[in-house]
Amino acid sequence: MSTIADNVTQVSSRIHAAAVAAHRDEHSVQLLAVSKTKPAAAVREAYAAGIRDFGENYLQEALGKQLELADLPLIWHFIGPIQSNKTRAIAEHFDWVHSVDRLKIAQRLSEQRPADLPPLNICIQVNVSGEASKSGCTPADLPALANAISQLPRLKLRGLMAIPEPTEDRAAQDAAFAAVQSLQAGLDLPLDTLSMGMSHDLESAIAMGATWVRIGTALFGTRDYGQP
Repeated sequence: MSTIADNVTQVSSRIHAAAVAAHRDEHSVQLLAVSKTKPAAAVREAYAAGIRDFGENYLQEALGKQLELADLPLIWHFIGPIQSNKTRAIAEHFDWVHSVDRLKIAQRLSEQRPADLPPLNICIQVNVSGEASKSGCTPADLPALANAISQLPRLKLRGLMAIPEPTEDRAAQDAAFAAVQSLQAGLDLPLDTLSMGMSHDLESAIAMGATWVRIGTALFGTRDYGQP
């Protein structure tokens, strides 16, 4: 049975190979370990294998792990849907937020980010495939939202995040990720981040410009949603 350390090695090799195939510097792509539903012990194992950035979808679960792992210099990313009543805790306890999809949430994060912390790194989630079940702003609404967020204090708008409709068709994967890259290129803002690609499609995402790939299953195994 493979260990988390083995999985980190395998995923890192996939990232390296995909970057080389896309004629990119492998260091231009960063691995975000998605640790939702996994215990603090698994995060500690991943840290020992060299991972520093961890993504969480569920606030209460994440805050509990942060307390357990306070002895480690981890970088925490919030990547799940955001309710208004959760913004203060997110603003206070995370380094990145990848899932901002409306101005109200960004404004609250800006107002509630403690002054003694660096600006909160923000990605706007775009619903690039138009799925009703997915969060994210529409491509049409993106320019106005990005311009407004870029003006808010205590936030640093870094780029876009997307979760395209799952498919095993490489051409369809490429088209969805290319659309996200094109949307970002069309914004007249100094952005440097494309958060896209997961365990099943990271190669396509990297080929189309991803700078963060969000990997859960390939690192930690299948998730148990019966756990908190």
